[in-house]
Amino acid sequence: MKLEIKNLHVEINGKEILRGINLSVKQGEIHALMGPNGSGKSTLANTLMGHPKHKITEGKILFNNEDITNLSPDKKAKKGLFLSFQYPTEISGITIQNFLKTSYNNLKNEKLPFFKFKKILQEKAKLLGIEESFLSRYLNEGFSGGEKKKTEILQLLTLDPTFVILDETDSGLDIDALKIVSNGIAQFKNPEKSVLLITHYKRILDYIKPDKISIIKNGKIAMEGNADLIDHLEEKGYDWIGE
Repeated sequence: MKLEIKNLHVEINGKEILRGINLSVKQGEIHALMGPNGSGKSTLANTLMGHPKHKITEGKILFNNEDITNLSPDKKAKKGLFLSFQYPTEISGITIQNFLKTSYNNLKNEKLPFFKFKKILQEKAKLLGIEESFLSRYLNEGFSGGEKKKTEILQLLTLDPTFVILDETDSGLDIDALKIVSNGIAQFKNPEKSVLLITHYKRILDYIKPDKISIIKNGKIAMEGNADLIDHLEEKGYDWIGE
């Protein structure tokens, strides 16, 4: 599923953060978006999903040639978009399995019986090494950083969207959790689906090979290239890249 961002300008509380983003993610592509802290990576992720505090002042977001710029988050989700948060929220009183069952039925416009849904969920959890007892815990409550990120990937595999935005999914993970999360993303990916992988570090790209890399700096796309660009970033950082 193709996503096109055209001359996107975004303000938060009156301050312009994104200053004319142009970006295209093709169907079947893993597209890595990298950049220094404060460059606008998470702002772009949240804007794509329709965060109400992110005001689009100019530009368009096209999904399969349809203008989705001003759609609400729930409508974007029903069209196949999914955002994995950098800092997932704790929700007390709602278990993982109940949360995902409700989300699944709403997105798919189904009323899948609990036992049928539970079978799907257990299969996906097994891929991530998640025990069945974990699914009865309240969503993200008391979770470690690794548990939160694995839960995000469990949501991804269960809800099975077509276009995924992963906002620093590798943040705070040890090497074992990183391998599990990377494997989950690999399980999801196929030629019909696209991934926008937002990251600050190279290490997740050692497990998930991107087809293309874009560098965002000061709210603009400053450079684009293939996977070879990673080695230059590892050696030189971001200072050598102009705006």
